[in-house]
Amino acid sequence: MSGFLKIVGKLVDYFEVTVLSVGVFLLAALLIANVIARNFFRSIYYAEEVSMILVIFITFVGVSYAVRKARHIRMGAIFDAMPPRVQKVFLLIIASYSAIVMFLMAYYAYEYVATARMTMQVTPSLRIPYWMTVVIVVIGFASAGIQYIRTIIKNIVEKDVWLSPEQQSEYEAEG
Repeated sequence: MSGFLKIVGKLVDYFEVTVLSVGVFLLAALLIANVIARNFFRSIYYAEEVSMILVIFITFVGVSYAVRKARHIRMGAIFDAMPPRVQKVFLLIIASYSAIVMFLMAYYAYEYVATARMTMQVTPSLRIPYWMTVVIVVIGFASAGIQYIRTIIKNIVEKDVWLSPEQQSEYEAEG
């Protein structure tokens, strides 16, 4: 089972890194092309819409990536000053609370997507069903919640303090 989870973890990592890299590249290329087109020809009529979709994708795929790599905002100075045992307790509490918030946000996002789907809204320029452009919000929040659950499990199973399933704490005992 552990080997299977490592393969799934690598696939998720590959997907997230690819989406983030390609998304940022496409966003930059589209915005630069639109600036050039606006100055010399006519603005690209769908640039704002595609940019919005790319920003949503980058943001919510990035949420899961940040949690998995422990790149989210945290109070490092206070946390690092605590003894390892207290760090572990705080991490379990924080990760539990964060997982609940992420799953709650995924639920609310799902309700929003379901409502958008029922209303059959489409995007103005490309005429794409609107719900398809925001479904990544549900996936991103749920994936972040799963990463927090993995952090909790990692801290229960392992002796050391883990900030995320893949990032061990930088705390070094003085002595």
